[in-house]
Amino acid sequence: MEAQTLNGYLGRTLAIDLCLACQVFWFDQGESLQLTPGTTLKLFRLIGEQAGAKRGPVAEQPDCPRCGSPLIATHDKQRNTPFQYWRCDRGHGRLITFFDFLREKNFIRPLSPEQVEELRKNVQTVNCSNCGAAIDLANTSKCDHCGSPLSMLDVQQTQQLVTQLQNADRARQTVDPTLPLQLDQARSEVETAFASFEQRASWFDEVSTSGLVGAGLTALVRWLSASSE
Repeated sequence: MEAQTLNGYLGRTLAIDLCLACQVFWFDQGESLQLTPGTTLKLFRLIGEQAGAKRGPVAEQPDCPRCGSPLIATHDKQRNTPFQYWRCDRGHGRLITFFDFLREKNFIRPLSPEQVEELRKNVQTVNCSNCGAAIDLANTSKCDHCGSPLSMLDVQQTQQLVTQLQNADRARQTVDPTLPLQLDQARSEVETAFASFEQRASWFDEVSTSGLVGAGLTALVRWLSASSE
């Protein structure tokens, strides 16, 4: 793992450990709750930059990087969105995949039945955004390997995060004031892609290789990166 030094609330500095190859974060006890909107956005962009990369397997029984004891698989829910992580029984922290981090922060929502049917008309298989396994859309709308339903990025939630970031950092003026408009354009590209397949054929190519969440992340990171140049 490598450490990322980020800002937390009340001037606190957080050292978040992550593994890009396995696409997981390690948060020491309570660190996940200390993430500011700006820090969350930085982690979001980091996840987006890895959207097209092949993810290595996470150990079935990972160990705590602090004490070496086996981590305990834990299931939780944020509003109506289930997610899971591995926690240290001695209270040192928890390990969570990039995908479940997005679930925990309400950045992912399941596809509607209408969106699933439209996707089936244009794509035969899609890689699971959680584990990378192939999903045969002719037979199912969830991953047979990990059980994750077909989901896509909730760009509206991302816009709300950017608004929080703007309000928090307004005095420093570190955020482009046109970013919400740019994100709205990105949301239009993502959420109307199902209705404009003939105009955006490349969208379904990205969906097939990167998964629905990965394709949405790629679209958003493109706008986020352009806004910071």
